Amino acid sequence: MTFLWPTALWLLAALPVLVGMYMWALRRRKKLALQYSSLSLVREAVSSGQHFRRHVPPALFLAAIAGMLLAGARPAAIVTLPSQHETVILAMDVSGSMRAEDVKPNRLVASQVAAKSFISDTPRSTRVGIVAFAGSASLVQAPTSSRERATAAIEQFQLQHATAVGSGILVSLKAIFPEQEFDAFSLKKKTSAGAGGSAPVKPGSYGSAAIILLTDGQTTTGPDPIEAARVAAERGVRVFTVGVGTPEGEILTGEGWSIRVRLDEDALKQIAELTGGEYFYAGTAGDLKKVYQALNSKLVMEKQETEITALFAVAAALLALVSAALSLLWFNRIL
Repeated sequence: MTFLWPTALWLLAALPVLVGMYMWALRRRKKLALQYSSLSLVREAVSSGQHFRRHVPPALFLAAIAGMLLAGARPAAIVTLPSQHETVILAMDVSGSMRAEDVKPNRLVASQVAAKSFISDTPRSTRVGIVAFAGSASLVQAPTSSRERATAAIEQFQLQHATAVGSGILVSLKAIFPEQEFDAFSLKKKTSAGAGGSAPVKPGSYGSAAIILLTDGQTTTGPDPIEAARVAAERGVRVFTVGVGTPEGEILTGEGWSIRVRLDEDALKQIAELTGGEYFYAGTAGDLKKVYQALNSKLVMEKQETEITALFAVAAALLALVSAALSLLWFNRIL
């Protein structure tokens, strides 16, 4: 736990003073009690149970004061809260390497099934956009609340030649920020505009949207995916990467050619790290389904550093009320 106004913690030094004043008041009351003609009457009037109970309300009230002083220092902690994501872009690889069958029945079909399950479990308040990329990338479904449209877009995927992971990231950013331009030329210029055209922001700080990038990671054409990831990072957009396939891969053949397609995890890990996202490995169809379930959980509920001043204030108020109630119940007075 941290404090946004730590200097206010110096006020806690008043607590020992209050304890000292309470002890002084007890000694003073004891001296007054000695003025009774018979001290035995006082002992009979004050049982051991009453002797203990008389300290409970002041102790609770002291704890209430401590809670109020801590609230004044504005405490903050990492707590799990509902996500504020309004848009999630699924950027999916439809290159020829996705027909490899190291993930059954093949990489593309397994990713389609898992993505459709992800969409059906996503809260209705979240809009889902679909980007398909191979040698180039295109927005096949603009962000929408319609689960039917998003699912239909995934079902219409067709395998194409080459793989441009960088283009997939840039087109996804365009879907999130339609008023901005994202292309290979912008990468060459090394633009540093943040979300909305302002200065770069902290990676992962843009909470309204996120990108889920699914690919085997083997870029063969288009803009550098690492540079594209830096553009996303400058706008605070997190890219969660999903590597589908196996490191050893599979040999694909065609008319007079053959090629081994392997999963390139290094690039995907770097993209996730740069943007404040996370990398997931899916070596089987079952793994892929679990990955999307985990991503759904992360996008619905997220751990965030949040000010919890209100919790301390409420706790202090409850302690003060209990203190007053016990004092009235036991001694017919408030403290």
